[in-house]
Amino acid sequence: MTSFTFISGNLGLDLAGTLQHRRADRRDLLREPADLARWTVEAGILDVPPAVGADDLVAGKTLREAIYRLAVGDAVDRLGGAMAADDRLLVNRVAAGPPASVLLNDAGRVESSGDLAAALSTVAREAVQLLGGPRAVQIKECGGEVCTRLYVDTSRGSSRRWCDMHECGNRAKAAGFRARQRA
Repeated sequence: MTSFTFISGNLGLDLAGTLQHRRADRRDLLREPADLARWTVEAGILDVPPAVGADDLVAGKTLREAIYRLAVGDAVDRLGGAMAADDRLLVNRVAAGPPASVLLNDAGRVESSGDLAAALSTVAREAVQLLGGPRAVQIKECGGEVCTRLYVDTSRGSSRRWCDMHECGNRAKAAGFRARQRA
């Protein structure tokens, strides 16, 4: 079973990160409907996996790709703004739906519920807040050799280079160390 990571600083970017290594050796972590259902729970959006069919999986991946293109801005470059407008319309339409419901239970804990549409609305709302807000300039792509994960750089001086220090950052530092040892 594939493990998801949530290190981007935004649910929209975390969803975009479910397609790894976009430029080479692409690895889609959402291969079947159950993967998307499990992602909604692991992301903390819902407590119980929602029903997800094949069409729902396509809808989730379509949202994922629209968020990714808007975050990196390459849609505007490729199609003169037409694709970006379509992506904005899609993200806005999904965000306009009712989000996942939350309540404080008798034990003082948060309970989250809803269907897949509510979960995707929650993701799209976070993406809208990021992409249209002041933190949009903090979106970066990992500096790892093959990694294409996007993240919000909240480091002092905007000096963060990797999506995750334990994986990509560690690999880069180890490669640098080996190169220095050979020299």
